[in-house]
Amino acid sequence: MSLVISDEIIKASGLSEDELLVELVLLLFQQFKVSLGKAAELLNMSQIRFQRLIADRGICVHYDVAELREDIEHLTEKGWV
Repeated sequence: MSLVISDEIIKASGLSEDELLVELVLLLFQQFKVSLGKAAELLNMSQIRFQRLIADRGICVHYDVAELREDIEHLTEKGWV
């Protein structure tokens, strides 16, 4: 599915298309709609870079037990744990 945002909305926001995407993903992250990993993926950046971005914005990282288990599983699959 694609979402088309009119030029009028982009112009009214005063943001570039890329900046608007960042703001949208940050909002979804803050509202617990996407995980840190998914947010980083959507913005084509590393999780560390995304963590720096949210830290710069004063946004708390919400990291729960399920995400910890997912990370451990991922690290185990890579042979790093």
